[in-house]
Amino acid sequence: MSRTSKPTSIKTSEKVRDRLRTLAEERGTTITELLEDLAARELTEAERRRRALEAARELGVEYTEQVERAGQDAWARIRAHQGGSGTAA
Repeated sequence: MSRTSKPTSIKTSEKVRDRLRTLAEERGTTITELLEDLAARELTEAERRRRALEAARELGVEYTEQVERAGQDAWARIRAHQGGSGTAA
């Protein structure tokens, strides 16, 4: 993402804005850069699926619906142990 892009606004609650400000300050950055980093780091559903297919191919595993479900269940358990609620695989 280019830092020279035309600025825009995102509507959010004051609570979320304050948390973003705190996170940015702790990292020595701005809210804009924090959001840019987050957006660049997080995968879309299509990207997650493509990476899962590539990993299965590298492992010599047929990527069936059953394998996909098992993987999703495994990630859900990992997130539960980490205290997270995200859906990233």
